[in-house]
Amino acid sequence: MIIGGFQPFTLSDFPGHVAAIVFTQGCNWRCPYCHNRSLLKTRRPEQELIPETHVFDILHRRRNELDGLVITGGEPTIQEDLPRFIHKVHRMGLAIKLDTNGSRPGVIGRLLEEGLLDYIAMDIKAPLDRYESVVGHPVDIGSIQTSIELVKNSGVPHEFRTPRI
Repeated sequence: MIIGGFQPFTLSDFPGHVAAIVFTQGCNWRCPYCHNRSLLKTRRPEQELIPETHVFDILHRRRNELDGLVITGGEPTIQEDLPRFIHKVHRMGLAIKLDTNGSRPGVIGRLLEEGLLDYIAMDIKAPLDRYESVVGHPVDIGSIQTSIELVKNSGVPHEFRTPRI
C-alpha cells in the first residue's frame, strides 16, 4: 500500500478505540479545502513515503496499547491492495475504521462483505447537485448514492460527515 503519513497514536479519530492512523497517498478528487493536500497526488518521491513494514513494526510493538487502526487519506479506496492490508491488520487483532469519500462503492461493498470494517466515516462533500463544483473533479453521483446506502444498511457503526467549506 502507498502510505503518505502515519500517526502512531490517537484517542479522537476512532470512537471508543485507542488507535493509530495510516494516511494513504493519492486522492481521486481535488477539494479546495482539503486539509491533507500533501496526500492528493498519487505519486510522491519514494523517500517521502512511509514503508508498510515500518507501520507494521510500530503496530506490532504497540499491540498491547492499541486496539484499532484508522485508514484515511487521500482516499484509501483507490489503493488496489487495501483489502490485503486490512486482512493483515485484522490478523494482529486490531479493529479498522475507514474514512472515505464514497466514490468507489464497489470497494466499500467488498470490504463490508468480507467483514473487514468495524467503523466507517464517509464524507458527504456537498448537496448532490453541487458535488462536482465542490470537489473539483467529475463525480458519478450514482456512486455516491450507492455508497451512502451501503454504509447506511451495513450494520457497521458509521457516521456521515459534511466538511465545513
